[in-house]
Amino acid sequence: MRITRTLSIFTILALLSSATACRLTYVLHAAAGQARLLNNAIPVEEALKADSLGFEERERLRLVAQVKAFGENELGLKKTKNYQTVYLESHQPPIYVVAASPKDRLIRKTWWFPILGRMPSLGFFDEKSARAEEERLLEDDLDVILGVADAYSTLGWFQDPVTLNLLEGSTVDLVETILHEMTHTTLYLKDEAEFNEGLAVLVGKMGTIQFLEKTFGPSHPSTIEAKKNVEDERLFSSFLASLLQQLEQLYDSPISYEEKLTQREKVFARSLVRFDGIKAQLQTHRFALFGSATMNNAYLLSIGLYHRHFHLFESVLKQNGSSIKETLSFLRQFSKEEGDILMRLQDWDRLAETPRLHIRSIIDALPRTYLIGLK
Repeated sequence: MRITRTLSIFTILALLSSATACRLTYVLHAAAGQARLLNNAIPVEEALKADSLGFEERERLRLVAQVKAFGENELGLKKTKNYQTVYLESHQPPIYVVAASPKDRLIRKTWWFPILGRMPSLGFFDEKSARAEEERLLEDDLDVILGVADAYSTLGWFQDPVTLNLLEGSTVDLVETILHEMTHTTLYLKDEAEFNEGLAVLVGKMGTIQFLEKTFGPSHPSTIEAKKNVEDERLFSSFLASLLQQLEQLYDSPISYEEKLTQREKVFARSLVRFDGIKAQLQTHRFALFGSATMNNAYLLSIGLYHRHFHLFESVLKQNGSSIKETLSFLRQFSKEEGDILMRLQDWDRLAETPRLHIRSIIDALPRTYLIGLK
């Protein structure tokens, strides 16, 4: 089940210096997988001359350099040497993702690593290793989800390649993924996975619209698809936030562990019924598979990592003149203060919204003739 678009992973050398025996096995696995991708990636120019790519894949690969330049020059994303190479040896997404959570709380199990701090999931380069980790977590009586990530970022420590699965997808998905990953390299906060992914989703989706409008025009099918993608994101984000809030209220209630597990199944069932009604309003395929995997806390929190706070980030964008570059600059400065950044950002957003609501209420109360005079 594809539960996430991207996964940010660590620099291998830093991890090796402080890993426990158990974690060292994981680090060595990640190091080997990363080395395989890097060593077998070839320059984009060489790949364009190969016979293995079809016409559409070649066109998307040519587009990558334009997306990268747009992100750097127009959106204020960091300049790197990423995406100058391409890995063509596998059609599968490069990373299998394992995440876990207690069954009676909406709390992510995390793994601590140097540089990145606590991570809400583990990434594996082969399914067998991921399945083994899944089994270990299930033995601890946790909710567990195993999914795949379409791409990942090494946060500028290595030269990330384009992978074949991105070239075989849609143009909108390719552009969004590249901009999403570039955002991680530009602004990444230790121990703040929900902030990091929420911001990257915003920049990926809004930046994609801007890029496609400039490159192909506002009426191009890809541009229209990207705009529909944002509309679906707003709808799904509201649905998901409401569902997670219901579960939080349930888990905080003074009932027994067994009763919480019984009641949560009813919440899950009602949410699927509600989502069936929402499906008719969705304009793209991106959330169509919601609920096809086993519903549990780990599954919902993995999705929430990316989509729960979209409205908050979009509001911050609007309050920064709808400029991605200005928003990144604002958040970079905002992140230097102490405290949970999402909670502080929510408080800031409410305070920033209040003056506008007050002014609107005054205007609404004015006589219509006076408003006409203002024109």
